[in-house]
Order: sequence, then C-alpha cells, then structure tokens
Amino acid sequence: MTKLAVFDCDGTLVDSQANICQAMEATFRIADLPAPPRAAIRRIVGLSLVEAVRALLPDADDALHRRMAADYKEAFFELRTSGAMTEEPLFEGIAAVIETLAARGWQLGVATGKSDRGLARVLDHHGLTDRFVTLQTADRHPSKPDPAMLLAAMAEVDATPEQTAMIGDTSFDMAMAKAAGARAVGVAWGYHDVHDLVRGGAQVVATRTAALLEILA
Repeated sequence: MTKLAVFDCDGTLVDSQANICQAMEATFRIADLPAPPRAAIRRIVGLSLVEAVRALLPDADDALHRRMAADYKEAFFELRTSGAMTEEPLFEGIAAVIETLAARGWQLGVATGKSDRGLARVLDHHGLTDRFVTLQTADRHPSKPDPAMLLAAMAEVDATPEQTAMIGDTSFDMAMAKAAGARAVGVAWGYHDVHDLVRGGAQVVATRTAALLEILA
C-alpha cells in the first residue's frame, strides 16, 4: 500500500526565518514603507509571495502586492549572491525522521511556498534531493491553503487522501491538508503556535521531531 508523507519546507524541514525576515524588510525599504515586526513576517511564511505581501498590506492594491513580491525575489537573490545569507539549518532530528520514514517504505514529498529554484537549493545543500519523489512549489500552484499542491503530490505517486499525511508548521498547511482530505499533522517547532495549528485543522501536533515517527507509525 502506498503511504505518502508530504512536508512543508520553511519552518518544518529548515529554519529559514532569518533570511525570510531580512528579505521582506528589504522589500519594504524598497517600497519606502515601514517594515512589519518580525513576528508578523513569520506568520506569513508558507504563503506564496503575492499572498504573503497581501496579508502584510491588506489595504494596498494588487499592483503594489505584485511589485513587492518581485522585489522580494530580488532581495532574496541579493542575500544569496552577496554572501549575506544566514545558514538555514535542518531542524534537529529531521534528517533522521526522513531516513527512517523512507526505510519504512513511505513515499516522501514537499509542498512549499518556495520557488522551484529555492526548494532545489535547500534540498541540495542538505543532501536530501534524492529522498523526495514529488516536489510541489508556488511556481506551479496557487498558494496554500488551496489544496492543489497536495492533490498533485498524491496524483504523482498514486496515493489516496487516506494514505497521505501533510506535515507542516502553519495553519495554512493544516487547512490545505483538510481541504485535500489528507491527515493534517502539525509540528510545534515552526512559525505558528499549537493553537493556530489546531484551529487550522491539525488532527495531531508533534512537539518534537522524533514524535513524527510515532505519529506516522
């Protein structure tokens, strides 16, 4: 029987908040606007860029949202090419979880608000590229919590919703899982708190990485 575990990236696999906050702050400077507090920026991690900017600036028009999303991409590129990018470490124990699930016969995937290029860079850096059989990004799908990414991942490996678990750190991940009919597994080490995850639809929340192996036994 196919078993599919789909992971979010930022806040679930890797701790990328420092770079995301820096790039978003630079984006607001380019627009000559005061940057939101980092707590607010962390809350939009996981959304696609236009939706993330819209959440931070709900009263601005669509043209500004799109222009700032483009500026964010440039700011992030500048961080990477200038050498100013902060290390984006795997959360402690995540590599072992991935290896163990693969050994147990799980098919593994990623569904993320990152671009294809951004996700590829992270997975390559941590030597995880070959572990994932399906990669779904914001380049090809509407933003979470739309279920398109998760539905595409299931279709690629011929898994049913009942055979699929979505693992993520935000309410957007949990709502996406619920919309797709998959199991919603929250993680408490990311950017939304446990109450947000439960309100988003989490059926269970892992408070440590090793607990994922018990939840997905």
